[in-house]
Amino acid sequence: MDGRDLVRSMKTVGSAGMVQGLRTVRAAWRRRRVDAAGLPPRGAERARVPGPMREVEPGPGGGVVRFGRSELRVLVAVNGAVFWGWDGAGPEPSYALAGRCPEPDPRAVLEPDKDGGWRVVAERVTVAVSRHGAVEVRTPGGVVLRRELPPRWWEPVDGGPARWTQRSEVAADARFFGLGGRSAGPRLHDGTYRLWNTGPGLPFTAAEDASSVTMPVQLVVADAGTHLVFHDSAWDGTVELREGAEGAGSGHDRPGRSVLRMAGGPLRCWVTVGTPARVLLTWASLTGAPALPPAWALGHQHAQGGFGDEEDLRRVVTGHQERDLPLDAVHLGIGHGAARQVFTVDEERFPKLPVFAEELRREGVRLVSAVEPAVAAAPGYAVYDEGTRADVFVRDATGAVVRGVGRPGDVVFPDFTHAGARAWWGGLHEERLGRGFAGVWHDLDAPTSFAAFGEPTLPLSARHALEGRGGDHREAHNVYALCMARAGYEGLRALTPDERPFVLSRSGWAGLQRYGGAWSGDVATGWPGLRASLARVLGLGLCGVPYTGPEVGGADGEVSPELYLRWFQLAAYLPLFRTSGGSRTGRREPWEFGDEVLEHARVALVERRRLLPYFVTLAHLARRTGAPYVRPVWWQAPEDRALRDCEDAFLLGDCLLVAPVLGAGADRRAVRLPRGRWYDVVTERAYEGPAQVLVDASWARIPVFARAGAVLAVRGRDGAPELEVWAPAPGRTGGGLVVPDAGDGWVEPEIERYVCRWEGHRVVVEREGEDGVSEPSCPVRVRGLAERAAQM
Repeated sequence: MDGRDLVRSMKTVGSAGMVQGLRTVRAAWRRRRVDAAGLPPRGAERARVPGPMREVEPGPGGGVVRFGRSELRVLVAVNGAVFWGWDGAGPEPSYALAGRCPEPDPRAVLEPDKDGGWRVVAERVTVAVSRHGAVEVRTPGGVVLRRELPPRWWEPVDGGPARWTQRSEVAADARFFGLGGRSAGPRLHDGTYRLWNTGPGLPFTAAEDASSVTMPVQLVVADAGTHLVFHDSAWDGTVELREGAEGAGSGHDRPGRSVLRMAGGPLRCWVTVGTPARVLLTWASLTGAPALPPAWALGHQHAQGGFGDEEDLRRVVTGHQERDLPLDAVHLGIGHGAARQVFTVDEERFPKLPVFAEELRREGVRLVSAVEPAVAAAPGYAVYDEGTRADVFVRDATGAVVRGVGRPGDVVFPDFTHAGARAWWGGLHEERLGRGFAGVWHDLDAPTSFAAFGEPTLPLSARHALEGRGGDHREAHNVYALCMARAGYEGLRALTPDERPFVLSRSGWAGLQRYGGAWSGDVATGWPGLRASLARVLGLGLCGVPYTGPEVGGADGEVSPELYLRWFQLAAYLPLFRTSGGSRTGRREPWEFGDEVLEHARVALVERRRLLPYFVTLAHLARRTGAPYVRPVWWQAPEDRALRDCEDAFLLGDCLLVAPVLGAGADRRAVRLPRGRWYDVVTERAYEGPAQVLVDASWARIPVFARAGAVLAVRGRDGAPELEVWAPAPGRTGGGLVVPDAGDGWVEPEIERYVCRWEGHRVVVEREGEDGVSEPSCPVRVRGLAERAAQM
């Protein structure tokens, strides 16, 4: 933390936070002194490359290739994923994997390749290793999707973890996506991206690389195919990306390039190849199925600052009810606890919270509690005393418990990389449930100092269990929030076994989806922040975390009525739909922006409520297939280069295309449509794709299109389930999947498959099953018929 950071801290926290800011600065200096003593000096380093190939040892699914100064293990798993690890690195242990490494594919074996290399041929991919250590990923037809050049290590002469660099090449036409939730996405343009989870500070904009959820996961889309590559190291690092360029003739293409530089950790990698759907399915089979959110978590949620009281909470709920604004949950932010302590409630401000929570639950509104990892270091505080006795707090290299600065003042942190600490922390959620809370929202979980703009609260030399392996914060930082999410999820599941847990995290790492979702963190208020919030949702979905969403209006600052409405309209079509009760600059409920904004916001909320059965279906399909709810428009046509460059629209499942307004003053906007027929859901006018069309985008709406032939579940006018069917194009058929809502338990409802077709002058809808076709299980409403009538 330098002088500029201090000035920014003072501007943010104000004079009231001056003392806390100075304590943060002192803590930063103390961390540096601790690290100077606890981290070994880097000293002189020795560079190393694999060297020439020496011998090959075939084995199940691949084998081991030995070089002069390293060895490479290659494995093709039964699910089609490819693993390779250098210097003896294996797939386990790994925080990313959901369980054990998949079994090797017995059909895949090492065999000689050209120029003295070796290869492993599998059903969907070929992996070739050159005699100098380059690794190529090829399609079954032999087209190279990715070429990993021989890696290079820099090892301290006196011992210690080696830093390493991996340079890669992809096709000239390839586009990069992923790396977690990036404000600069969803397509990652030329630049350098840091792989280090950043905590709260100055709100992120599209021009900044800072991210609260980073992952070394690249999803690369090219004409030849799509692949996902995951370099499984949680250490600090950077990824430098450079898109390629196609030349005028054969042999003149400039390939795209990726340069990954990691400060430590194993050099190991997973690759999956196929269509985008196949790639995400395989990725989910490795890192775990996404947690299924409770049905209420797919509705409208509202984040209320934690420094109000019970009357403020009642005012917010009543304000929504009186204005016919659907509301499903209210989140109480950090600060609703006594003396800002975790797992407590300020009894003076919330004297009857359990009673009020039960009243809200009967009205269909749940309460969610913000929880941070920082525990006030105050003897006599039950959580601190219990944690001290259980020895669960992070210690430094000398064995002393590490103290940092947080909202409660001096704080300590549980070591969530220890199974015992996770079990202890999970049990503390009994207090939250007893207060009437239905879920938890993890904030400040990187962990970082709340006033120091991403400055780590824990010194890099702090010691962590790392599941018994032992290590320091350089390796644990990026997975700390992931392990906290695991603790919360497992604790809630044990305490309420009949209900699906609700865990929402600010930070995380690969595999976060197993335990819940992520919110976008501190996205800047402003039009660039609106665009950045969409980019983050798309990026996280392509990294396997499908349940995400922004804070409507951004983190702080003045928000105009137009910007608020456009943000609200976008969020109504995202998995996590969460508005905010306000910031230091004023309140942000919809009615605070005037009658016109209120009316249009009500329309968006009613439409979200109508689409809830469709969101339930998308949630179940995400759990079973890994496919995100929100998908890039190229999802089903990655070979369409124009769609690969489209960053201002998205698909919601297979049925809908949403084109939000991301700039000021727009009353119309251009929308690029994929191939096929698409209906404007308001006018029901049909458009033929691929094409770019200009449509109405007044304050009353953002453009939304339905795919011809789509069958989706919605709520009818009476609130009962209904099938909405969009007429297929002439001579075509359509269909869709519906997963009925079975409540918030663990029942796995049957997937209903529907097909639709023209039969004379009417559209027939049938349900397909093992016993043949049958009538739909709920009423059917066919839309898009006006276009057909006009043609007759």
